[in-house]
Amino acid sequence: MTRRNGVLENKIRAYVEANIGAFHQKRLDSLRQLQLNLILKRKNPYLFKAKHIIAAPDLVKLILDAHLSSQEEKLFGEFLENLAIYICGQIYGGTKSIRPSIDLEFRKEGIYYIVSIKSGPNWGNADQIRKMRENFEEATAELKKTKEKPKVVGVNGCCYGQDSHPDKGDYYKYCGQDFWEFISGDKELYTRIIEPLGFKAKEKNEEFQAEYAKIITNFTVEFANEFCDDREINWARLVAFNSARSEPARRVKEKKSKYITQRS
Repeated sequence: MTRRNGVLENKIRAYVEANIGAFHQKRLDSLRQLQLNLILKRKNPYLFKAKHIIAAPDLVKLILDAHLSSQEEKLFGEFLENLAIYICGQIYGGTKSIRPSIDLEFRKEGIYYIVSIKSGPNWGNADQIRKMRENFEEATAELKKTKEKPKVVGVNGCCYGQDSHPDKGDYYKYCGQDFWEFISGDKELYTRIIEPLGFKAKEKNEEFQAEYAKIITNFTVEFANEFCDDREINWARLVAFNSARSEPARRVKEKKSKYITQRS
């Protein structure tokens, strides 16, 4: 290992140890703030019925785990984004961008890079990718108007995953090893950053699991009281709670119907 890589690794370790606690705290806070009714509104009851879920505790756990998985992906994605910006700042003087949909800007080997950072490669649909392209074009046009008129290259950087065809024509997509090497110049960084991420993970996860157990118990009791009859899930009631027309909409429809009757 070169001295440069050793110094960088020490800095990364110090950064992670100073900031990973915020991720764990946000994760715990998010769990404590959950409300069963809000989660039930966001999940597909038809899917769970199709999977033949018959026990309330099983349904509650599945719904909660699905919600937490998406929440954790988002929270950890934000942490990795900030870590990538920090690393690039140490090596190439990269800075956090203030431009729409662009997270990182830095100069490397005579090229000015504008980078949109995502967790993984499968992050968006066609419209979202089109919007990213438009933001790259607008940022490039702005930078071309400056005195330096740099050569600008747009990059979609993904913290994990693979993409065997990085050249997308009007921008590049670097994933996993390619992304971490791109922002650091170190082709092995992608494997070495995994170890510091485990800092205090065991104790933090134990705290999370203790809170998780309480939430599961409370939500199961609440769900049983609201959506079970004789210990069986009342699927019609659950679907109605999730998907029935809201009261305001019904009132508007009733008002409109009354108005039409009066005119007749």
